[in-house]
Amino acid sequence: MRRRGPAPLARVGEVLEVVRDARLASADDGSGAEWPAPPPVDRWAADVLGRGHEARTLPLADDFEGEVVTTLVRYRPELDPGRSLPRGLGSAGAQRFAVVYLHGWSDYFFNHELGPFWSDNGAAFYALDLRKYGRSLRAHHTPGYVDDLATYDEDLEAALAVVEQEHPGLPVVLMGHSTGGLTVSLWADRHPDRLAGLVLVAPWLETQGSSVVRTLSAPIVTEIAKNFPLRLTPQIDLGFYNRTISNLHDGEWELVAPWRPSHSFPARYGWLAAVLRGHTKVAQGLDVDVPVLVVRSAKSLISPVWDPAMAESDIVIEVDVIAERALRIARTVTVATVPGAIHDVLLSRREVRDDAYDRIARWVRGYVD
Repeated sequence: MRRRGPAPLARVGEVLEVVRDARLASADDGSGAEWPAPPPVDRWAADVLGRGHEARTLPLADDFEGEVVTTLVRYRPELDPGRSLPRGLGSAGAQRFAVVYLHGWSDYFFNHELGPFWSDNGAAFYALDLRKYGRSLRAHHTPGYVDDLATYDEDLEAALAVVEQEHPGLPVVLMGHSTGGLTVSLWADRHPDRLAGLVLVAPWLETQGSSVVRTLSAPIVTEIAKNFPLRLTPQIDLGFYNRTISNLHDGEWELVAPWRPSHSFPARYGWLAAVLRGHTKVAQGLDVDVPVLVVRSAKSLISPVWDPAMAESDIVIEVDVIAERALRIARTVTVATVPGAIHDVLLSRREVRDDAYDRIARWVRGYVD
């Protein structure tokens, strides 16, 4: 497999540090959980999520760490006849469009309700575990690391090629959560006439603390990233968000610990600089040529101390800032505010995510069908 470009500036000490931190991240919970075996290359097989899901590994060009892959998951309703459907406005039948979902930072695809929901509303559903995340994470990788969000163009093109082969002529909607929402927004801006719509679930479109923080921090972050891209940034994840979603704590979702540790992957300056550049582009204004739906919580709660209200608030991003930034993505933007929602709105408690699913289904009926 060919290698992509020159290696970033990283000394031997940094590389050893990366390997050590990747191992620490994978054992973060102290659970001793095994890494599930990766899906086969270029053919579908039953996925670790079960419930009618299948996965396949898609090879990509090697990078400075060696082999790189992305993993595509699809939902087949005929293999999940006993599914419990989220509430929606459609009914299962002919597939009228396809949806490809991208996860956020220190994350992977595990929401087993998304496939049934989209299938019930007329879509062929796929999800992508990006390079160095989840099903695509390997022992030699720096978890989640890229130094340019456009690197994911290769992941997306590989996934879309499969979708287009399996569903020729169907329009495509990209769906992204958090950093995934930022990634698909930038991709759609660079690739006009490719999509039928964007669905963004709590997209991370601006730096926490507003553009002032970004403006002040970006020069420092950029300078460090230029010389030491793999150096660790300060870790600010206190584990509160994991507490709200994991079924081992206050949530209801079963997680693969090495793929989504209780404290997020160690972030690197090279990655952070890439995200800040993305935020700057959004602030300057994008020109996405399709309708956009942004789904967000009604309130944020950013605190270094646990508060039970975190179970019904976005504790990762500032939702009012995101709502304003969302209006700079495209000419047609719908912002749906969901009371009681957490950061990933569709992982909130049952009645809250049912509300969110209803809003998404109505938007699909109005803008995609």
